[in-house]
Amino acid sequence: MNDENAIAVDNVTYRYGESIAVDRASFFVKRGEIFGLVGPDGAGKTTTIRMLCGLLDPSEGKCLVLGFDTAKQKREINDRIGYLSQRWSLYGDLTVEENVDFFAEIHMVKNYKARKEELLGFTRLTPFKKRLADKLSGGMKQKLALACALIHTPSVIFLDEPTTGVDAVSRRDFWKILNDLLTTGLTIVMSTPYLDEAERCSRVALTDRGKIIACDTPKNIRLALKSRFIEVIASPLRESVAFSRVIEGVTSAQMFGDRVHIGFMPDKTSEDAIIAKLSEQGIKVSSVRTLSPSLEDAFISLMSHEPGEA
Repeated sequence: MNDENAIAVDNVTYRYGESIAVDRASFFVKRGEIFGLVGPDGAGKTTTIRMLCGLLDPSEGKCLVLGFDTAKQKREINDRIGYLSQRWSLYGDLTVEENVDFFAEIHMVKNYKARKEELLGFTRLTPFKKRLADKLSGGMKQKLALACALIHTPSVIFLDEPTTGVDAVSRRDFWKILNDLLTTGLTIVMSTPYLDEAERCSRVALTDRGKIIACDTPKNIRLALKSRFIEVIASPLRESVAFSRVIEGVTSAQMFGDRVHIGFMPDKTSEDAIIAKLSEQGIKVSSVRTLSPSLEDAFISLMSHEPGEA
């Protein structure tokens, strides 16, 4: 394992009976970076994180965390990682600080009071430390779970969809905390279905039905696309999407509010040809502009398995 890497996943498969949840996944995570596992429900993100935490053993392949085999050296890994699960798993009848105390005792952390106060301040929970956990908002509960996962000063922390169901302001606040954590040298691995969050990661693995379909920086994934993209304002809208999708050379057509984002292969069609085809179908096009591809555009194109794509 490269000393620069905190995590190495080598050709890992996980099966639930006859179903394959993770299919021959390989990737690495550098020390001190934030790495995103990105994809829809059922893409294998949670299963991958559970294997990396030593909660599940791979059916095939190997996972290394900080140089330790997750299937054979669970005890060595346990004290070096933090884990925030998808389901909130703290104690609602304990106060904020009592929850932190409890997890410090579980990890056998000695003289943790200063560390506790530091984390409560860091997560902006100090004014609420006497409040019962059940009385916290969704965003505050996630910050408390993060404080509990950090109490033993892990080297790597795993976050399984930490902002799902959290309001936009709390999501933004949570991300500020994560960015501040990166300055301490902590390695962060998180799963998310949100592509806007994926843009904030150092590198991402885009996952679909258990397979990794791309793994790189968000910028490089976008730049690797051979498709071009235009935004069209047209009427009627739904018919515009339906007709666009059957035009030869079009790789994707998605509705965004009152507009259509169309991806196409420039060696097979052109902006003018697409507009002409829509006009032939009675679609009135009132505006067209060129778009830079987003990570969402890249993900949709990669999932469509169109020829010539990155």
